[in-house]
Formats: sequence, C-alpha cells, structure tokens
Amino acid sequence: MDRREIAIIGGGPAGLMAADILSRGGHSVTIYEAMPTAARKFLLAGKSGLNITHAEDYTVFVKRFGSASDRLRPALDAFGPSDVQAWAAELGVETFIGSSNRVFPTAMKASPLLRAWLRRLEAQNVRLLTRHRWVGFAENGYIFETSVGRKVVRCEAALIALGGASWPRLGSDATWTPLLRDRGVKVNAFRPANCGFDVAWSETFRERFAGEPVKSVIASSAAGVFSGEFVVSREGIEGSLVYAHAASLRDLLERDGKAALLLDLAPGRSAERLARDLTRQNDKASFSNRLRKRAGLDGVKAALLREIAPAVLTADPKSLAALIKALPLAVLRPRPIEEAISSAGGVCLSGIDEHYMLKALPGAFTAGEMLDWEAPTGGYLLTACLATGRAAARGIETWLRQQR
Repeated sequence: MDRREIAIIGGGPAGLMAADILSRGGHSVTIYEAMPTAARKFLLAGKSGLNITHAEDYTVFVKRFGSASDRLRPALDAFGPSDVQAWAAELGVETFIGSSNRVFPTAMKASPLLRAWLRRLEAQNVRLLTRHRWVGFAENGYIFETSVGRKVVRCEAALIALGGASWPRLGSDATWTPLLRDRGVKVNAFRPANCGFDVAWSETFRERFAGEPVKSVIASSAAGVFSGEFVVSREGIEGSLVYAHAASLRDLLERDGKAALLLDLAPGRSAERLARDLTRQNDKASFSNRLRKRAGLDGVKAALLREIAPAVLTADPKSLAALIKALPLAVLRPRPIEEAISSAGGVCLSGIDEHYMLKALPGAFTAGEMLDWEAPTGGYLLTACLATGRAAARGIETWLRQQR
C-alpha cells in the first residue's frame, strides 16, 4: 500500500492506539506531544491501580456512556472489553478481574503497560516528538510551538486527540477549543465529571472528620442505587461512590440549583428492624450509645447523621430509623474541573462523521476525551479512548484510500 504521512496530535491512549494501528498498516506516523513525556494522565491514573476495562455483561457495559452510548457503540463493538484484555496480553501484560468486575494489570500499575506499548510503537517506526504544542493551522498544515520555535507540519491526514479539560497540569487543558471553533467545529462547554462536590460542613465536623472514609453505605440519586464508600474532605465529599453519581448531581444542580445524595447508613437492616431495635434501648442511654448499640453506627457515620439532621437527637425511633436509611446529603456545587478525574463536553458528536472525521475539516479526525461523552470510572473511560482511537485510525485509512 501507499505510505502516507500521518500526524497524531496528542500522545494519550487514543492517539497512541491510532498510531499503533496506522503504523502497522505501513504508514509513516509521527506523534506530536506537548508535554515532556507521553500519556502522563494515563500514568497518574494508573499509579495506584489501573482499571483498563470492565468485565460486566457487555449489554450493560455499552450503556454506561449515557446519551453518547449509541454513537460510541460501533467503536466499542469493534474494540470492547475482551479486546482490551487481549491487547494488553499482546504487550506482555497479564490482567485479572477484581471482585468489582474491574479489570487490572497484574502489576496494578500503568507504567509497565505504557513502556511495552511505546517499545512496540518504536519498533513500528512511529516517531514521538515531545514538547510540541499544537497552536494553530497553516495552509495545508498544522503549527506547533517547540523548544526551538514554531514549525509547520504538513501531512496527508491528522488525528487530533488532545483530551478534555481535567487535570490540565498533565496536558489536558482544552487550549485547543478556540482553534477548532474558529474553523467551524462545534465544541460544547466542558464540565467536571467523576468529581467531588462541595458540602456546607460545620467547622467542627470539618476539623474532626476531613479525610475520614465513610464505608459500607448505599447511595441513591437519579443515576441509580450503588453501594461502596466515599471520603469526607474539607470541602465536601469525594471518592468512587460519589463519582458514580457525579453526572446526575451535576445536572440537577445546573437544572434546579440544588441536589442531594440519599444515603443508607445501615445497609442490610430494614427501617422496621432499626425502629424496633432503637425502641428497645434504655431511655437513659446517651444518643451515641443508642446509635452504636442498636443501629451499629459510630464515628463518622453517627457524626454525619447529627451534622445533616440535628433533630435526630430528639427524634422518635421510627423517625430516626427513617433518617438512617435515607439521609439526604445536600451538595452545593461540583469541585473545580481541574480536580475532576474526567470531563463532559468537547467536540459535539454531530460534528464528526461515522469515521471520526471532523465534518468541518476534511482530513482531520478526532478521538478520545476530546469528544463530548462521559462515563463512570472503572475502566469505561480508557476503553472508550482506545476504541475511538482505533476507530479514527480505521477512518483515516478509509479516507486516504478515497483520496487516491
């Protein structure tokens, strides 16, 4: 086949996957990365345990992407969770399925996987040029700011895969947004996803419990009902259980100006049983002892109950049991997008064709978190980045064939 010059702008998972596919197809591929090294967000995300995908039933998996699920479905069908595991195995990285159905590398880190991947790309003659920040378009080309000044790169196709707006210090800073908007590409405003929320804690509660995990609870919102744990922070709440509800809480705040997470502090006990147990307690017992001995609540859980609903101190057993089973934790606002694990918003999906080419910019493709989709943590984000990067690479191949 013809050997074509292809530029990959952005060295994250989507860009690396596209480079992998295209270089194996015989094309000349150069990755242009603004940071000193590639895939910095990927590395940090995998520092304490990298979820590469999720092993739940695929019919459930593909619905985790909200309103973008149908649009992403073809890419995910072509490169789904089992393909991600096979891809890791090709790179010599063993994986296992955890108790939550999340899939992890056996080493539990991103660095061995990334090193193996970069070695393969190098063997396939992919060039990786770091400290090359894309700053605009030139006639038939792309302008990069480098350590030695500006340079123009001309290529026959390009993939722009520069991430969203979360963790800007690692490279995902969304500075590309005006560059594409100026060329007629619709870019929806970025919003935090998989984020913590501010809560109006009292100073006493904040000083005593900031950093404390709240374990074995069930949380409910419009997103559904999930069990797990979260952490009390100085500003509010964060952690995996909060992230599962983040999109729902964020959207409610934007729509109604208020939102709450409904907490069940005593999973496994019905409200009726709690009420009976609380009724049996000696009237002379302190409130703390009543909660500890009859409801199994102490520490931060008991403090949460008093913080959110001070009237529980004089509540009758039935009312107290009802609050333990459905405690409304009001949130004020999402934490800043710079702190979010991922972001919603980005290139509007209606602005790309079925091959991930920007309709306003023939020959320019996009993939990964630049696109306007979101998903919970647990391997969904990485799987979709890899899948859309692969889909965009196949789209580039199709488009190049049509240009002959």
